Amino acid sequence: MRGVAILGSTGSIGLNTLDVVRRHPDRFRIAALAADRNDRRLLEQCIEFRPALAALATPEAAGRLEAEVRRLGLPTRVLAGEEGLVAVAACEATDQVMAAIVGAAGLRPTLAAATAGKRVLLANKESLVVAGRLLIDAVAASGAELVPIDSEHNAVFQCLPQPSPMGRCPAGVRRIVLTASGGPFRRAPAEMLARVTPEQAVAHPNWTMGRKISVDSATLMNKGLELIEACWLFGVGPERIEVVVHPQSVVHSMVEYADGSVLAQLGNPDMRTPIAYALGWPERIESGVESLDLIAIGQLGFETPDLQRFPCLRLARESAEAGGTAPAALNAANEVAVAAFLDGQLNFTGIPRVIDSVLQQHDVRPVTALEVALAADAWARDAARKALGFMEAAQS
Repeated sequence: MRGVAILGSTGSIGLNTLDVVRRHPDRFRIAALAADRNDRRLLEQCIEFRPALAALATPEAAGRLEAEVRRLGLPTRVLAGEEGLVAVAACEATDQVMAAIVGAAGLRPTLAAATAGKRVLLANKESLVVAGRLLIDAVAASGAELVPIDSEHNAVFQCLPQPSPMGRCPAGVRRIVLTASGGPFRRAPAEMLARVTPEQAVAHPNWTMGRKISVDSATLMNKGLELIEACWLFGVGPERIEVVVHPQSVVHSMVEYADGSVLAQLGNPDMRTPIAYALGWPERIESGVESLDLIAIGQLGFETPDLQRFPCLRLARESAEAGGTAPAALNAANEVAVAAFLDGQLNFTGIPRVIDSVLQQHDVRPVTALEVALAADAWARDAARKALGFMEAAQS
């Protein structure tokens, strides 16, 4: 019986993780849960799973949850803020930690789980994008296990010879191919992109995801962040990673070997597959995902991504090549720009313009400590807000 903690239990990845856990009551128990501020949904989860710990990012939400937990007589201790998230990540009763808090907010809790020697099921790509060297080193120092949850990286992991410790490239690997759906605007006329609404951008054709990651998929920034993440996970440079557009989202990624063999992982676009693989690894367990019907799909297509219309992927690759704090600045600027787009303050094509403006100003430094990465993150957020102000002023 393995204790599981979920950072981001009320989000899409968290809900899918709980769905898989429900199918295996003899294997897993929920030891701790954490979320941003959705205290109502977290209360429902506390009632069902009765974890030892529950944490919310804000004191107000935590106070509401604690009042209900006490009223119902649940055995759950409620914590608040970043310290609460870190406590959930390092909880002694947990063996596995699903790191699914979106954005840079998940960085410290993910590092805490790695430092505590847990099996870290990594869905928070920003932890590697912002502080990849620190996370990989923490895993190596503590003896923790790192298993990727993103469907693409999980697919690569499944195609590698086992065991394959994260951060080192196995012998014989020539190239890693990450697949991208192309998002909802793959065929949209270029002139239409400036008029894209948030509702259109979050309507992904294949995957059900949160709003921010759906916008990242529409701009191809999600694939750019995954490229940076793959460099750290698999110990390769960006020149050995190729991105191809695969509209069906059936081939989740591929690994090419020195002998010319190409291994691919296929499956229906359902996050429960990589979640179940990571929870059960090295065994395979039931996920609830339907069997893949290749006859019904009919054909599998592959295309080169259009970097003119979707420059975020180019910006991400350039950041990977620059290294140091460049990916942290890229990620922070993207978070600010996407939030502004979702709030109606920026148009869709303004997202890469804001990011490019920030990167042009950024002085790249090596990430020697967490404080360096966080300082770059804070600087880039401020620079992105200033860029937004300049754009608003120019339009008025």
